[in-house]
Amino acid sequence: MSASSSILLITVDCLRADHVGFLGYARPTTPFLDSLRKDSAVFQNAIVAGAPTYYSFPAILASRYPLALGRDILGLAPGEPTLASTLRDAGYATAAFTAANPYLSPRFGYDQGFDVFEDFLQGPPLGEIPEPSGNRRAMRINQALRRSSSLLPPTRKLYDELYFRYCQRRVSRHSASFDRLRRFPSADTLVDRACSWVASVNDRPFFLWLHFMDPHAPYYPPEHALQLMGDRISPAQARYLNSYWLRSDLTTRRFRKHLQEITALYDAGIRWVDTQIARLVSELQRTSRWHDCIFALTADHGEEFLDHGGRYHPPDRLSEEILRVPLLLRAPSLSAHSLHSPFSLIHLAPTLLDAAGVSSPVAFQGLSRWPRIQSGQLQLEEELNGSVIAESITGSTNPFRSEDRFGSRVLVVRDGRYKLCVTFSSPLTADLFDLDADPGERSPTPGGQSREIRHRLLQQALAHVEQSRTQRDSSVRLAARLRDLQLEWANPDSILQTAGL
Repeated sequence: MSASSSILLITVDCLRADHVGFLGYARPTTPFLDSLRKDSAVFQNAIVAGAPTYYSFPAILASRYPLALGRDILGLAPGEPTLASTLRDAGYATAAFTAANPYLSPRFGYDQGFDVFEDFLQGPPLGEIPEPSGNRRAMRINQALRRSSSLLPPTRKLYDELYFRYCQRRVSRHSASFDRLRRFPSADTLVDRACSWVASVNDRPFFLWLHFMDPHAPYYPPEHALQLMGDRISPAQARYLNSYWLRSDLTTRRFRKHLQEITALYDAGIRWVDTQIARLVSELQRTSRWHDCIFALTADHGEEFLDHGGRYHPPDRLSEEILRVPLLLRAPSLSAHSLHSPFSLIHLAPTLLDAAGVSSPVAFQGLSRWPRIQSGQLQLEEELNGSVIAESITGSTNPFRSEDRFGSRVLVVRDGRYKLCVTFSSPLTADLFDLDADPGERSPTPGGQSREIRHRLLQQALAHVEQSRTQRDSSVRLAARLRDLQLEWANPDSILQTAGL
């Protein structure tokens, strides 16, 4: 591969590994990506280094574990070497178009190394379904009823149900399209900008990163994507389903009655991403840029659909539906491979650089797997060199608040068969799962069994924590802390406003 090979990196928010065709999903979510399999490496067990987004991307773009600089540091530190900065220093034109995810903004350093960076952060905040407006008298009555209902649990359940139905009746009076309901720019918006930018760089090698949010909740895919999937759900139905799925007062059994419809909306979002990737690649082919382009598609984490009784992707859940993501790597000199050993996304950036003939920064914690991927021998190497690691912090559901970043560390150590989930709380808990015998992670292996395996993985977990502490780059950490303090002192309200509070 010559040093002039361009790199196209596509990340899709919330994309589960088991919802893409090239990893065995039966529904037609990714027909175009499936067609790339004939000259691509497909990773059956790609594992994120952290979840959700703010614990995943330091590994993807900077080949660094998310907690390596300390629990209070989010994103990329000022001046930290990244995939983008390395390629720009090597003469590449660089651009990123991200679909309004606030955790992938300049606030957290993700614009570093990009000549062009657009995050589309002009829309409404994440994850809020507004209550219907009403007059003050009605609001006072509602508040009184809520206080009264809280005295008896059965009464509170009745109140919650009646209030939910009231809200749905109020909003149903106002017609809305999928486009008006959607919280993030759809994939076609990003691809339009990407095509224009690629045309502007002429023959220069480029690094282009696109981050799509189409499968992210609330699930409002384009209507055409639903048609492509053979599903019929109206905008009004989709609004009801998303509101229902957001409720905190229901049991898993009640959520299950809408699981198929919610999954259909999610799958349609994936199909729209696939459709727009096909359009982008077609444009690259038309302009003769595709033949020498390295292409990688992956995700920052998956999504739970009641697999363990939960929804979405909270940071204290590191089960397989969250950690295991698709990874498809296509390069001009690469033949088709299916690689089964666990592959940490900490190795993705140095692997892409190696494939393009560019040296990785010394600061990268991951290693290039490119020679092994070319030869199809990745499985042997991973078996010899140990396990993959993922980490996050419990309770960190809104890390814009600094106090949310200091929960207990959650650490997963996973090899080809076994997975140890450690929570560094008091007391420490360590659950071992045999993924061959129990792929759904339903029952931890009893403590008296597999002592040797448990001990080996726990030693790796403790070594990782110790390494994070002793090998921390204090100057990089200090730069990140100073940035955070300067932002807070300059405008203390901006952090809360950005977080939608």
